[in-house]
Amino acid sequence: EYEEDPRNENVLISINGVLHLRNEAKISVFDSGFLLGDGVWESFRLHQGNLVFIEDHIDRLFRSARGISLDPGISREELLAEIERVISENKMYDHVHLRLIISRGIKPTPYQAPWVISSPPTIVIIPEYKKANQSRAIEGISLVSVGIRRSGPEVQDPRINSLSKHNCISACIEANRKGGEEGLMMDPN
Repeated sequence: EYEEDPRNENVLISINGVLHLRNEAKISVFDSGFLLGDGVWESFRLHQGNLVFIEDHIDRLFRSARGISLDPGISREELLAEIERVISENKMYDHVHLRLIISRGIKPTPYQAPWVISSPPTIVIIPEYKKANQSRAIEGISLVSVGIRRSGPEVQDPRINSLSKHNCISACIEANRKGGEEGLMMDPN
C-alpha cells in the first residue's frame, strides 16, 4: 500500500523516448505486451536523488530480456540516460517508484509467434511519487496461503520479471476471497 499523491496526475511518462502527460500516455492495442504479455519489466526507487540498486535492476532487465530472446534495441547507457531524463523532466528527487517496461513491440496482427513483429520494442518508463503507507508497518497485513503455485523454470522462469503475471494475479484473487490482503504462494516443492 502507498499514500495517494496528487502530483502523480501531472507526471510525464516516457514511451519510446517521447514524454506524455500521464492521462495522455497510450500504447497500441497491437503491442505484444498488451496482446500477449510478451515483455519484461523492472521496478526501482529514487531515494534522495539516488536510483537504488539501479545497476542490479538494469542487469536483471537485460538478463530477463535475453531469457525471452528480446533485443531491447537500446544500450544500457541509453536506457539509463532516458531514466535520468524522465526524472529530471519531472523534477523528482525522493519517494519515487519507477516502472520500466519493454515489450517486443507492435504486431501486425494478434499472433503469438515472437518473430511476427512490425516495430522496434516498446519502451515505457512510468515514474510515480509513492510513499509507503506508514500504518502498515505498525498494523501489519493479513497473509493467507493460496493454492496457486509459483511455477518452476520449466513452465515460466520466476527469475524473469515477465509481463505475463497471470499466476500472481490469480493468487491475489484467491487471497482476497479467503479474506487475506496478500497471498503466500508455494513453489512446486
